[in-house]
Amino acid sequence: MRLLLGCAAIAASVAFSAEGPSMAAGKVELKSADVLAFGPAGILFVGDTVSATLTAIDTGDKTPNKNPGQIELKAINEKIAAVLGTAADQISIADVAVNPVSRRVYLSVARGRGAQAVPLVMTTDASGKISELSLDNVKHAKVALVDAPSAEAKNARGQSPRMETITDIGYAEGRVFVAGLSNEEFASSLRSFPYPFKAADKGAGIEIFHGAHGRFETNAPVRTFVPYKVANTPHLLAAYTCTPLVTIPLSELKPGNKVKGKTIAELGNRNRPLDMIVYTKGGKDFILMANSSRGVMKLPTANLDSYSAIVAQTEKQGVPYETIAELKDVQQLDKYDDKSAILLQTTGGSMDLRTIALP
Repeated sequence: MRLLLGCAAIAASVAFSAEGPSMAAGKVELKSADVLAFGPAGILFVGDTVSATLTAIDTGDKTPNKNPGQIELKAINEKIAAVLGTAADQISIADVAVNPVSRRVYLSVARGRGAQAVPLVMTTDASGKISELSLDNVKHAKVALVDAPSAEAKNARGQSPRMETITDIGYAEGRVFVAGLSNEEFASSLRSFPYPFKAADKGAGIEIFHGAHGRFETNAPVRTFVPYKVANTPHLLAAYTCTPLVTIPLSELKPGNKVKGKTIAELGNRNRPLDMIVYTKGGKDFILMANSSRGVMKLPTANLDSYSAIVAQTEKQGVPYETIAELKDVQQLDKYDDKSAILLQTTGGSMDLRTIALP
């Protein structure tokens, strides 16, 4: 859900142009706005699970801001509702992403409920002013995910795997990475394609050992991931429900490949990872991960390659973590600047957006 730059992450290794060959001005058509992530030059990636598409939008938001100021917006769902002329219970927020150039915050929003909900992208900054990103006539490019589950498909629980076609998005090494489910035998998929893009290939099928379940699995999607160098080699650090942490080499993420990730941590079952970032503090790198039932975890990234692969049933093992007790009910997070993170938190029926010092 984020572009990670600097010593704590993988810098893009190719030239990037907002005026890429597949960019054209026009109206952006979205059926849903679920996952957000930034590429360089103010390019916003929007994952649309309903239509199984990925859209790159040139926001034009390219003015550097080294002193963005702090954000404290209580009941941001109510404030967004007021801007849109609707009630707060008609607003839901799926994701939050920070433009690493301008430090402006973008939110994927649905106005309304169910199939009639209208997808929108809203923005704000330290001034507290909330605006809608116009999608009427902007430069953009769109690709359809060719291996998406059918809109009519149902799993054993009667749920639609189509709604997990896109669970997270990231940009690194000149490529866009899209996690989620596919219609392949290895349903857990990581799609990788260069940007600017003209088409999307099939994803790589991912197999992992799930320690809490005591078995290898190929059907559970990556919930959230970050690009990171492990032993100086580009990887994705991927987190799954119940809660394996897995390293996956970027070099193996080729169309149609069957890839076995290395499980380096089991962080406890009955839990769903929601979002995570990597940051540097005191000369060391850390992961900050928001979870559904285990709060916000802080994990060190030192020597991740030294952890043995987990291949037997276990509840907790591998990379250690500490729980940041004062951070409650965090739904989404992103890196705001080198010293701060932005959080979307729930308080009763209210949703608050605020910046905090990186712990």
